[in-house]
Amino acid sequence: MPPVPPLPSVTVVLDRHDDVLHTHTALAAHHPPSGRITLHPGPGTTSETGLAHDLLAALGKPPLLPGGFPGGRQPAWEAATAWMTALPVTRLTVLRAHRLTARRTMRLLELRALTGIHLTLVCHRPHLPAALHQALQTADYSLTTDLDAARRHYYGTPVTEPPLADEPAGSTGSWLTLPALERLISYDSPRPCTDPCTPPPIIWRHRPPPVPLTAHTAQKVAHCLHAATAHPRLAAAVAAALFTGASLQQLATARPHDYDTAAATLALHDRARYTDGCAAHPVPPWASVFLRAAAYFTRLASGENQELLAAPGDRAHLLRVAETARLCPPQPPAARRKGPVGRVEWDWRERQEAEQYEAPSSRVRPSQR
Repeated sequence: MPPVPPLPSVTVVLDRHDDVLHTHTALAAHHPPSGRITLHPGPGTTSETGLAHDLLAALGKPPLLPGGFPGGRQPAWEAATAWMTALPVTRLTVLRAHRLTARRTMRLLELRALTGIHLTLVCHRPHLPAALHQALQTADYSLTTDLDAARRHYYGTPVTEPPLADEPAGSTGSWLTLPALERLISYDSPRPCTDPCTPPPIIWRHRPPPVPLTAHTAQKVAHCLHAATAHPRLAAAVAAALFTGASLQQLATARPHDYDTAAATLALHDRARYTDGCAAHPVPPWASVFLRAAAYFTRLASGENQELLAAPGDRAHLLRVAETARLCPPQPPAARRKGPVGRVEWDWRERQEAEQYEAPSSRVRPSQR
């Protein structure tokens, strides 16, 4: 999904005397809800993965991705690229660019090519270092030493899409109890469709639809999920559970092509009809950013035939993300708790229903005489 050419020219700011005003001006422009990121690479590292972790942290996310990955390589660049595309981020300013290796600079240029961002590199030296000069030979770039011109590049023009709202006051610390999560670890077992399948819109026959989140709750959920994980697929799985009420097994049936951005629908599959069959669920606006990030991430890291959302083997990681975001299903009364106080019980409703089904068969009929 390449951006529409031409790409914006790379801007290189030469801060000849390492003036603190240049650094403060760039840092002041950092405002992810408005699409502006200022990256201050951590000292003491020259690895490409370390730079990706710094970028995820600048996006307000934990830098490490949970779970295991092929070859032990965390797809940190793929995650950063997906989030920057979905949020969307339009401008990236990188401080201390004179310390970048040629390979790290090339990574930033590749990120620019994939996302179409306006990239500004701040070099706190009177001249370009050899490594930076070498990497920039592959890109169209311009130089400036003027602080006012640099400030215009840091801030740019207002983004055309509505920015994400700032975090609502009082949204941290308290748990959000969300009934739609009650079936997240349900024992149903639908499988993805192997043949082409275009599901119709969902018709709720066997269970009531999840109650839509209020605007205020949706805003809180979105902020909590953004801060809880850098893994696009896990964040999108929790978001999808909230508007579908689906189990992890059914969420795992979705593939990247099952998310239709134009129609704003997510198709989940269930050919054996454990629940409501194969069906397309409407995606609320607050959740679309997570689905976009997951779709882009999956295509970059895995391909079209991999799960769009969490896989069944990601269950522990998925629940940990939800708990880190302080999202949980309704909890049992104290008399029915199986675990210690303070631990989320995800399956108590399922246990209760199973006990109700088992109770009649366990009763011994009186003998007939």
